[in-house]
Amino acid sequence: MRRVVIIATVAGAVGLIALLARFGLGAVLGAMETLGWLGFAAIVGFRLVVIATTGFAWSLLARRDEGSPTAFVWGRLIRDSASEALPFSQLGGLVLGARAASITGAPGAFAAASTIIDATIELAARVPYMVLAALLLAWGGLGQQTATLLTVTLVLAVAVALFVLVQARGVGLIAAIGARLAPQWLADRTGDGSIVGRIRAVHARRGALIRCFIAHFVGWMLSGLEVALPLWLMGRPVWIGAGIAIDCLIATLRSATFMVPGAIGVQEGAYIVSCGLFGIDPHVALALSLLRRGRDIAIAIPSLLAWQMLEGRSAFRGVGGQRLMSLLRTDG
Repeated sequence: MRRVVIIATVAGAVGLIALLARFGLGAVLGAMETLGWLGFAAIVGFRLVVIATTGFAWSLLARRDEGSPTAFVWGRLIRDSASEALPFSQLGGLVLGARAASITGAPGAFAAASTIIDATIELAARVPYMVLAALLLAWGGLGQQTATLLTVTLVLAVAVALFVLVQARGVGLIAAIGARLAPQWLADRTGDGSIVGRIRAVHARRGALIRCFIAHFVGWMLSGLEVALPLWLMGRPVWIGAGIAIDCLIATLRSATFMVPGAIGVQEGAYIVSCGLFGIDPHVALALSLLRRGRDIAIAIPSLLAWQMLEGRSAFRGVGGQRLMSLLRTDG
């Protein structure tokens, strides 16, 4: 598995360099310069709104004694930051996000179980989002793009159905995989239930699942605006249907290549293909992709540093802090 990730990363980096050489780094940087620092700050701020929305959606799965919304928004911030800025696949981001939620108040087993369910619901909420994009494209007279998006939607819907089936019938297997990935980080500190039990308990909360689904659909709608926003700020306005369609296609391609850390190379190619359907020049599409990476890094670096500080404080209070206080009492 490690070799596959390394090979995929190298191949993606080579692909990114080839794309920049093909379409011209100067043209790409020129498109980015039209945005300006205020425009960049705007897209960073909007991204934080999207993260807060998806984190709140995750929190809707929890009861009051299972963590506050703040813990899950924080966990979502670390999940996305790790997936985008660290040399991990998206699966690694899920693990770190669950860990971040657990050190800010959520029980470890619930953080792990709800991460699995939240990721599934977020994927399921993408299906009506993509159907909406297809309808908007059809309304705009873009038949070929509509057919492409409907095909991708069908494949995604089948993938969601299979994952839900596995999750409902094979929670023991999921828990075993989670335990091997992170046996200490995702351990239940309270000892009041296993990951398997938590998954089943959350699945029994139909109202919570529906509310989480609706919130994630809102998050997807915001992500469509997130694609259109930098284009507007760069003086290349597109209608909202195009932004939603581009976002759908890019998100699907990134999900299909989840083993590539940061989707390096894959994301750039996805932007060029998706934006090309709407007549957006390749160098502008590459600029959008690089702006997205810059935005993610601007958010990820301070977030991950703050998370490491919390980890250090947690370790100090848990073991090192107790030993230090014991030594101080002895010396006193």
